[in-house]
Amino acid sequence: MERERVGEEVGRSGEQLGFEGMPKRLYACTPTRLAAWLDCPRRYRMSYLDRPAPPKGPPWAHNSLGASVHNALAGWWRLPLRERTVQAAGALLDRGWINEGFADDRQSARYRDRARRMVEAYVAALDPADEPVGVERTVATRTDRIAVSGRIDRLDERPAEPDGTELVVVDYKTGRHLLTVDDARSSMALAVYAAAAQRVLHRPCRRVELHHLPTGEVLAWDHTGESLARHLRRAEEVAAECAEADERMRAPLPPDRYDEVFPPRPGSWCGWCDYVRHCPEGASAAVPRRPWDGLADEAAN
Repeated sequence: MERERVGEEVGRSGEQLGFEGMPKRLYACTPTRLAAWLDCPRRYRMSYLDRPAPPKGPPWAHNSLGASVHNALAGWWRLPLRERTVQAAGALLDRGWINEGFADDRQSARYRDRARRMVEAYVAALDPADEPVGVERTVATRTDRIAVSGRIDRLDERPAEPDGTELVVVDYKTGRHLLTVDDARSSMALAVYAAAAQRVLHRPCRRVELHHLPTGEVLAWDHTGESLARHLRRAEEVAAECAEADERMRAPLPPDRYDEVFPPRPGSWCGWCDYVRHCPEGASAAVPRRPWDGLADEAAN
């Protein structure tokens, strides 16, 4: 996600000894950057390497809704305990509503009301006194090859067997698509957050949770040490591909050869890409999407 860009610089000073004792910089990245490469190398190049970056398309209404909800929940936890009420959560949503990407003011107002109800229902089930360990907390870890960081929506502390506690990574989701436990299990980002939280806070962190606010569902997965290590190894593999591509572009690589290193991966998903206007292959493969088509109940309208 865009919120993670701030973490790209974390760990850039980390070095390891390389060939003939020369210092080798670790590859600094976030899960968002790695996911961009896996989704489409061309989009990765446009997002992270092109200078100046190509202009993006118009804002997406579903992103505005998601950011508004995330900001309201973060703000709610930052209130003094006595002020953490359901009404306060709704007020935060109203005050911080991002009115971008909607078809018109009426549509924006309708989804603002829906988002407010969503936030109020969610916090009504929370214990205001159950103080999180972190809210919008940036964590980082490193291996022999990468320095990876990311921002966690919420980091909880929960009882753990037999007599201790453990950290739990909580990630808010506001999209219209239903989630499954497999989404939590297979998420490299959530696993990286858990591993990084363990390193930063020196406490066990194996459980990751997706909190889907539209349905109230919590999709959880308990990692093992091996499954976290497996996700980190996968992050290293993807980062190695990114690093090689970055170096080839800096060689420099002539623009007419960019597609040798950063080929497009066109498909129906290209309609949601911020850079589809700059990508003939993506534009040909996708149905054009309006900025508000990602909203629940609106895609067919």
